[in-house]
Amino acid sequence: MFSRIKKEINAIFERDPAAKSVLEVLLCYPSLHAILFHRLAHALYKRKFFVIARFISQVARFLTGIEIHPGAKIGEGLFIDHGSGVVIGETAEIGDNVTIYQGVTLGGTGKEKGKRHPTIGNNVVIGSGAKVLGPFTVGDNVKIGAGSVVLKPVPSNCTVVGVPGRIVVRDGQKIEPVDLRHDQLPDPIADMLLQMQTQIENLEKKLKEVEAECCQLREKSGRGQESNGDL
Repeated sequence: MFSRIKKEINAIFERDPAAKSVLEVLLCYPSLHAILFHRLAHALYKRKFFVIARFISQVARFLTGIEIHPGAKIGEGLFIDHGSGVVIGETAEIGDNVTIYQGVTLGGTGKEKGKRHPTIGNNVVIGSGAKVLGPFTVGDNVKIGAGSVVLKPVPSNCTVVGVPGRIVVRDGQKIEPVDLRHDQLPDPIADMLLQMQTQIENLEKKLKEVEAECCQLREKSGRGQESNGDL
């Protein structure tokens, strides 16, 4: 138990430059509190003490603002930065060394029984406000941009952004184990607008060329009619 707590604390120091001391992490980090509560609730849930497990998860939600269903399976090294508004569903599975920012939802898309929440691989970063909805798998070393809505499986070593989520990088660049530089994520909407602007400029240029050719043809036609009239 203590070795696992030590790993959770080390994960916070590795990924949050604001962490100053072990005492600060123990007292002031809702991520650590929520995960410790979940470990207890999950152990009770597996032993079919469902009501007690849910009660513990609700207490944790009240204290931390992070809602983790006791049925969720969470690996080692999970870091939930700030954490307010994070929701992790019952059948969600999270691998090792995953980073989740505030407002993230790992949810379902229906009322069916069985597996209905996503499976998240190792070394995944999920940006603020992102929604991952459905019983599919997000591979290892994936980055999901802030505000994205992911509704389909994502292969390993990809970057996903947008609504709905679209893969914008796939094995095209080196993926660090944990990359927190959201400012360097591609912007497919801006890229599309830039392409449209370029196409419009090209069309305007071609239109001016066609208009110039038409004017030249009119002038030639007018000279031809005048010469015919003189004859």
